[in-house]
Amino acid sequence: MSKIYLGIDIGGTAVKLGLVDETGAVLDRTERSVSFDDYRTPILDTVQAAAADFTAGRRELLCGIGVSATGQIDSRRGIVAGTCGSLPGWVGAPIRDRLEADYHLPVTVANDANCMCLGEVWVGAAQGCTDVIGITIGTGIGGGILTGGRLLEGARGLGGEMGHYRTHALDGVPCTCGAKGCWERYASTTALVRAAKAMDPTLVDGRAIFAAAQAGRCDVLDLLDHWMDEIAQGLAGMVHIFNPQRILVGGGVSAQNTLLIQPLERKVKAAVMPAFAEGLTLTAAALQNDAGLVGAVYYLLQQTA
Repeated sequence: MSKIYLGIDIGGTAVKLGLVDETGAVLDRTERSVSFDDYRTPILDTVQAAAADFTAGRRELLCGIGVSATGQIDSRRGIVAGTCGSLPGWVGAPIRDRLEADYHLPVTVANDANCMCLGEVWVGAAQGCTDVIGITIGTGIGGGILTGGRLLEGARGLGGEMGHYRTHALDGVPCTCGAKGCWERYASTTALVRAAKAMDPTLVDGRAIFAAAQAGRCDVLDLLDHWMDEIAQGLAGMVHIFNPQRILVGGGVSAQNTLLIQPLERKVKAAVMPAFAEGLTLTAAALQNDAGLVGAVYYLLQQTA
């Protein structure tokens, strides 16, 4: 019988849970809001309750728990070390200690974008790759870096905070982290929507923007082109540092193959030195909503092997 693990993916609005086997297959899944009462119930309390309900009558099947979590995650201690947004009570949340006390099983905790990258390497769009840059484009930009087959984590497990790579350090706009010119202030979906709404108040989200581009609106196509330049310039710098085989793009906008993925690949390759472009591919992430919880289980397996 395959070994079964509990994967937990904690986001800012919802927690996803899944039973994942040792091949990366998701056998069962559920989801619960963590913001249902404007965070009056602490996020971690909601996660524990959701996990208890989901695993009821099945705890004896579990061999371990892998957690993917939003924020700056100290994976050595299994706690939330910081955030750049407003999630009440999240900083300092002792995720690993609480779940170990509940289940008496091995528990690992890693950043959600790192887990996305690992999940894609295990069973997704980067299988067989040893050197990968994975980004998630959404409210901000998250990222994970795989080098030589291992996740780049840094001294405390905080590595890979790509959204706060400062691409406009000298003249940039303020970021929620307190710095100026961070990449996500220019290359996130939030940045795209902010610029689009300033041009046309009806362009209220990514869906509306891409629909207008699909319809051939020249002003929107120009806006998308400039936004992709911002994404490409950040990625080009990282390509020169890490020399990846593949760049993965996740987040809702990654479904836009013709309007985003294909032109972005061309822009990145044009922005790097020729030797770095050779063999480099850029593709959309494949696992979608399962990426975090699958990657969390893969991280657990790597850490406990």
